[in-house]
This record gives sequence, structure tokens and C-alpha cells, in this order.
Amino acid sequence: MTDHGPDPYVVNIEEATLANDKYRSTLWTGTNIQLTVMSIPVGDDIGLEVHPDHDQFLRLEQGKGRVQMGPAEDRLDYDKEVEDDWVIFVPAGKWHNVTNIGDEPMKVYAIYGPAHHEHGTVHETKQEAE
Repeated sequence: MTDHGPDPYVVNIEEATLANDKYRSTLWTGTNIQLTVMSIPVGDDIGLEVHPDHDQFLRLEQGKGRVQMGPAEDRLDYDKEVEDDWVIFVPAGKWHNVTNIGDEPMKVYAIYGPAHHEHGTVHETKQEAE
């Protein structure tokens, strides 16, 4: 996968998300937003995190997940299950995690505003990303 930003770019996001086998790859990085695709193995998660200055939009293209969010790392009082075609809105400053509770890799794309990862980021695995 290649990061095409900040050049003009169009993509079939469903195909690109489903084809991705990396934990995370940036597809487009601009000044104000960024598109990444993710593949989360069965039983694994995106990883508990917070983005103080970034809103985030995530969409599941494949799989089933458990979304947890809250005001503190140890207070994730928002808890919902999601599946194919569902979206998740993460406000800046909210601790959040998405866990794959299905029986296949969870395929997700995420849009950050503004960009969160360096242009061209590819993380083969969650461990590499950490």
C-alpha cells in the first residue's frame, strides 16, 4: 500500500480495506485529514489510546467488534458491539479501543482529523505500531 497524499486521489475504499493484511497502513495523508486501513486479527484489538487533538471516524468493512470509550483509561463507560458497515465516531480526548470479537480478521478504515500518523506509515503488526 502506498500513501498518495497530499496529491489528488480516489479509491474504492471497500476493496482497499478488504485487501489490506497489515495492522495499519496510511493511504492518504493531507494537512487536515488522514486515511488509514487496518486489519485486526481474531481476539486482538486496536489498542487502548487517546488522541487529545484528533477526532476519528472508523468504519468496519468486515468482522465484528466491541467498541469501548470513556473519559479515562480506567473508565470506559461506553460499550457497544459493531459489525460490517457500522461506523464509530471517536471525539478528541476520549480513551477508546475496538476489539475483534468475531471469527475473522476485522477490516477497518479510519479517518483522522487532522493527520495522526507520519506520511507513508506501514505497521505490519500491532507490536510494531506500539
